Amino acid sequence: MRVTPLDATQYLDLVRRALAEDVGAGDITSDAVIPAALRSGGRIVANGDCVLAGLDVAVEVFRQVDAAVRVTPRRVDGDRCQPADVVAELSGYGRALLTAERTALNFLQRLSGIATLTRAFVEASRGAIEVLDTRKTTPTLRALEKYAVRVGGGTNHRLGLDAGVLIKDNHIALAGGVGPAVARMRAAAPQATVEVEVESLEQTDTGLTAGAHVLLVDNMTDDEVVEVVRRARGRAAVEISGGVTLDRMATLAVTGADRVSVGALTHSAPAANFSLELEPATP
Repeated sequence: MRVTPLDATQYLDLVRRALAEDVGAGDITSDAVIPAALRSGGRIVANGDCVLAGLDVAVEVFRQVDAAVRVTPRRVDGDRCQPADVVAELSGYGRALLTAERTALNFLQRLSGIATLTRAFVEASRGAIEVLDTRKTTPTLRALEKYAVRVGGGTNHRLGLDAGVLIKDNHIALAGGVGPAVARMRAAAPQATVEVEVESLEQTDTGLTAGAHVLLVDNMTDDEVVEVVRRARGRAAVEISGGVTLDRMATLAVTGADRVSVGALTHSAPAANFSLELEPATP
């Protein structure tokens, strides 16, 4: 699946800071062991099944260490990779490639892990329900992690608190209930799409009466979700949240709900496995 590439401005500073964290005052091992003039060739290799994401970010790591490093991509983001697939080929000074190795692979394995898990949820949905992410992202990495969700075929929910209305349980508790919270939001922003979290059929009815446009059904049983969909039909969209697993996706997809939000896409995705294989360049 192809998506619009990340704007480089979204990761240039992240790469700089990640390298500063890892390299510090210098790569003391590579500088001592590898001759400065030694050139090397290398390959980034997938060590397991995955959906590739973040290759441009990984490439930027090598370029920030040494702008003369040459990278030839052999796969693109969105490709499904198998064990031993070569993702990219590199050439440059050995020291530079070694210094960049871990930071580049860290970005690649994190983003590819998210894309891989997202693809699994999307495939399990069989096109019957939209798969969304959440704001449960790694601080400072949200733009990259939400990009990886898109690569996996998912849809981004809010990028931040300023990107949409979502009245959650704590808003409801402090506002005095679903009804007052929705009413205040609609009065404050009449043109906004108002989404409210509901945890019971009673709250569902209150949210609908108050004029919510989207009901976020939190931690309800499958039968309760079906009932919420029935009550909301023609009045509000329904989003499922809480306790969403791959095993439940086939069932949730046929409840009639419009979408499902899955925090695990970004907070619990297992890292994909890649390695960098280097060898001295042929004279």
